[in-house]
Amino acid sequence: MIEKHIILEDVDVQTFYGTSNSHLTMLKSLFPKLRIVARGNVMRILGNEDELSKFEAVVEKIRKHVLFYNAINEEDILDIFNGNATRGESAKDIVVYSVTGKPIKARSRNQQLMVDEFERNDMVFAIGPAGTGKTYLGIALAVKALKDKTARRIILSRPAVEAGEKLGFLPGDMKDKIDPYLQPLYDALEDMIPAAKLQDMIDKRIIQIAPLAFMRGRTLSDAVVILDEAQNTTSAQLRMFLTRMGWNTKMIITGDLTQIDLPKGQESGLCEANRILHNIDGISFIEMNKNDIVRHRLVTRIVQAYEKND
Repeated sequence: MIEKHIILEDVDVQTFYGTSNSHLTMLKSLFPKLRIVARGNVMRILGNEDELSKFEAVVEKIRKHVLFYNAINEEDILDIFNGNATRGESAKDIVVYSVTGKPIKARSRNQQLMVDEFERNDMVFAIGPAGTGKTYLGIALAVKALKDKTARRIILSRPAVEAGEKLGFLPGDMKDKIDPYLQPLYDALEDMIPAAKLQDMIDKRIIQIAPLAFMRGRTLSDAVVILDEAQNTTSAQLRMFLTRMGWNTKMIITGDLTQIDLPKGQESGLCEANRILHNIDGISFIEMNKNDIVRHRLVTRIVQAYEKND
């Protein structure tokens, strides 16, 4: 008899074990010759070497499934045990899965173009109106790169442009003042990474969320770097950001040229980049429009009404 320990380091153990340990109970029934005891993220297994090897292989496949899909069910476990493809593996064009197991994928022609151009180029500009999924899809692509181990970290940034309230008059310390600007980025991440795992990644700086001003002087390597709301950058700010790019790094820059909050008379850095960087090899521009809007149907009507007025 041999005893082995398996540590589930990078997955949500509650999802892995199932509600009321239903998945663990199923594993025990599939491997009746083994004695399996689970405490926290540590599994202790006792049995003969051949059965242990089979069990380890199945657990590793389940772990990878949970890591990618953020969910698993008894049917998936049975497919893995029998060496068959799970239902999720048979699905096509899915970028990542949400924490509830919902597939996240391109939902319009230009969104699919954004996915394709991200694969082909190191820098992608996604420009279009509110609700076209620019930021959400960009973060999904970054999370996929992290899970596929093609990037070691995700860096998300936004310019902290004051629209209405002045930063100095908001309560709290600097983090409290800045966090409201970055909340949309947190919201998207919370959709795709379980809360405990997300906090651990932020603590370990695998995922970094910071205002644009904090990028100065850095070289960003082995990462997917996203700049959101780029229409609110000045020319100098965007140039500073783009030149932070290091080795094995991809950048996604998103913005809406109809929502510029800069002082009157100051050109947006995104407008300038859109004008002068179009013909550079390795940089792609995707122009999204009202047909790509994936929010409430009223958002499309609102955008159309403003376009007509403009």
